[in-house]
Amino acid sequence: MDDSEKLKQGLGGALLAARERSGLTQTEVASRAGLAAAVYGRIERGQQLPSVPTLFRLCAILSVSSEVLLGLDAAERAALSTAAMPEESPELRRLARLARTLSPAALRTLTAIAAAVGR
Repeated sequence: MDDSEKLKQGLGGALLAARERSGLTQTEVASRAGLAAAVYGRIERGQQLPSVPTLFRLCAILSVSSEVLLGLDAAERAALSTAAMPEESPELRRLARLARTLSPAALRTLTAIAAAVGR
């Protein structure tokens, strides 16, 4: 089974569990998500992946996080974050966190300073 099939099966199983926990039927979830019942059924059976906007709606309807539906536990999320940006130092990550809190004017100033230092 390839990664895509594993993702479909895992997502489908998580959707089934979340739906049963919420006490909703497939038809009710499909209707609230703006899907045909047959399409939602294929997603829940692991035969089809939802679009990102549909996944977002399903998370809201079933009161479950995307991490749970996608089968990402804390260790997997940490591994993905580290693998995605292995070259980032702690200082760079700290600077990025701080930059996200700045006003647009302060961010422009910081960008100008960084450009000048980089020359």
